[in-house]
Amino acid sequence: MLLEEQRFLHEDLERLEQGIADRIGEEPRTIHDRLTRDHQISQFLDRISAQSDKLLSLYKDADGTRSKEIQQIGTGDPMDEFYKQLGEVKSFHARYPNEPVENLERAYKPKKTIGEDPASSLVDSMFTGEEAYGRFFDLHTCHESYLNLPNPKRLSYLQYLDLFDNFNPGAGGPKRAEKLTDQYFQYVGGIAQYLESFMRRTRPLENVDRVLADFDKEFEEAWDKDGVEGWKLETGDSAGAAHQTSSADAVWCPDCEKEFKNDNVYKGHLPGKKHVRAAAERKRRIEESGEDTSSGGAQPGGPSPTRLKERAIAEREFRVKKLAAAMSTERSDTRVNVERKQGMTERERQQELENLFNESSAAAQAADNDEGEEEDDDEKIYNPLKLPLAWDGKPIPFWLYKLHGLGVEFPCEICGNFVYMGRRAFDKHFNEARHIYGLKCLGVTNTALFRDITAIDEATRLWEKIQKDKKHGKVDDGSVVQMEDADGNVMPEKVYYDLQKQGLL
Repeated sequence: MLLEEQRFLHEDLERLEQGIADRIGEEPRTIHDRLTRDHQISQFLDRISAQSDKLLSLYKDADGTRSKEIQQIGTGDPMDEFYKQLGEVKSFHARYPNEPVENLERAYKPKKTIGEDPASSLVDSMFTGEEAYGRFFDLHTCHESYLNLPNPKRLSYLQYLDLFDNFNPGAGGPKRAEKLTDQYFQYVGGIAQYLESFMRRTRPLENVDRVLADFDKEFEEAWDKDGVEGWKLETGDSAGAAHQTSSADAVWCPDCEKEFKNDNVYKGHLPGKKHVRAAAERKRRIEESGEDTSSGGAQPGGPSPTRLKERAIAEREFRVKKLAAAMSTERSDTRVNVERKQGMTERERQQELENLFNESSAAAQAADNDEGEEEDDDEKIYNPLKLPLAWDGKPIPFWLYKLHGLGVEFPCEICGNFVYMGRRAFDKHFNEARHIYGLKCLGVTNTALFRDITAIDEATRLWEKIQKDKKHGKVDDGSVVQMEDADGNVMPEKVYYDLQKQGLL
């Protein structure tokens, strides 16, 4: 029955490919529908890979069973073999009459009802309410872990969103010696694990393993070259020499990892208890790292346990930085969402939750109807105030419309009298292609100086003034060098050579 199993696998692969094509052809209406579709496609791709491996192993025929079955069909009477296998099938179903039969035609068709789709329920349980189906980060747990570290900088959650991937001591991170604790190791690992999980949940069709492998390879190269920021080898005072101070008189203390205004202040703090303790701790760390401070190289015994622990912590910090940079859009959206929620009252938050619940209930009810009824519901969106539509296709709340000033019009003559709604869109458009192209049509090349200028005549007059100032500011090279003739007359170099060519000198 290996041939029948092969035929079944081929049919399964074709049905899976058709199921993927059906889902790609449908444009999702909401972010929930998009995630459901992407996770379904990811599951289908995994099944295709598993079924293909199984089919390939059957074609290899390591034990020769497939060759024997083909030989039996080819040498004997084909009908006898057919009836023999038919009898085996009937005997199997006689013993197991209630055995379910998988219908591949219906197994991979898109489900119209939400309750019938297992991927939809999987997406519902995959994200927290704060994450909003992968639109925002939920770093409250990581923020609490940060505040529980020894001697943390007291950052609010909004400040933490800006600095959670900045591990320098000046930005709120602990000093290098304080990073070698198990508590900090678990804290950094928790951030890296959350960001990795968030990327896998929000980007199921992306090869996250390959992305992480590239990050690890980049870290290996930087670590071998001793180029990882904040984790370079300490040899004597080389750390203080390599550190860039804010001014010429400033002095950097490598033991305390602190900058002093001048040399007198630096010398005054040397006898202090904090400096003595920090110097002893740094000396102990250098000795444990297996460094030869006289030659600047590592001892032949290999890296010490302290250096290995530093490498593990640095690797997690490096991964957090790379993951945060790869998801910069979600990070900025999270900051905007947190700011928006902080400006809301408790009643407005409850109203927003009720609206989300009502929308989800309405979506579940609409999914039970046919496609024609869904189209009729879409056409009957009640929007008498002509409010802009949100990401879910519904009008935004009126209070949000007034908060962002979307009712205020800002025309721009340079953009062809285009009207921008709201101050935020107006400020943003100065860096967009439409406004830059309008300035270039006026002959303006340096667009950075023309912010908040919307009138054509103002831009033209400003550009003419800039060009005129440039011409006045140019210095003639011939008038800089002075020449003296035989009679002691002093003149510019250009005039001297002109007179000399005319034979007047």
